[in-house]
Amino acid sequence: MKKVKLYIASSLNGYIARPDGDVDWLDAIPNPDLNDYGYYDFYSSCDVTMQGNNTYKFILDGGHDFPYTTSKNYVFTRNKTLRDNNDVHFITEDIANFVRSLKLEKGKDIWLIGGGQINTLLLDYQLIDEIWIYIMPIILEDGIPLFAMLTKDANLELISSKAYDTGVVEAKYKVVYG
Repeated sequence: MKKVKLYIASSLNGYIARPDGDVDWLDAIPNPDLNDYGYYDFYSSCDVTMQGNNTYKFILDGGHDFPYTTSKNYVFTRNKTLRDNNDVHFITEDIANFVRSLKLEKGKDIWLIGGGQINTLLLDYQLIDEIWIYIMPIILEDGIPLFAMLTKDANLELISSKAYDTGVVEAKYKVVYG
């Protein structure tokens, strides 16, 4: 069975983006050795990405090409007027049932890119298997939380942790549902 893995960066105080979705603060973290923090290996271990529509729109609004062209990509949205394109498939149906069926498909793991609303929804439905969080050495004044308004607690089991010279701390957790 495929695993859903949330691979994400966060400020020390738990924000994954500024209130408007901007992640410019990630570029402010000194990284003289251009460390990718395991991104390439992680991305190679997945063949599917999932993200919320706000995250998807922010990527496109940044004027960049869609970066996940080697994966099958799903965007969760309430907007039923959006049409699939060469990069993504828009999902408006029951998200929990869709993800459950996606996990049963053959292949590599699934990268949950975010954002905060979809992270919360999938954690509440007990569909996130692992959380790979990269805590950046910055405290943001305000922003979008990693998880917003959870309906229940979630227990985590540490898989591994690592501190980088840049001040970034990597923590990989298995989500334990009771």
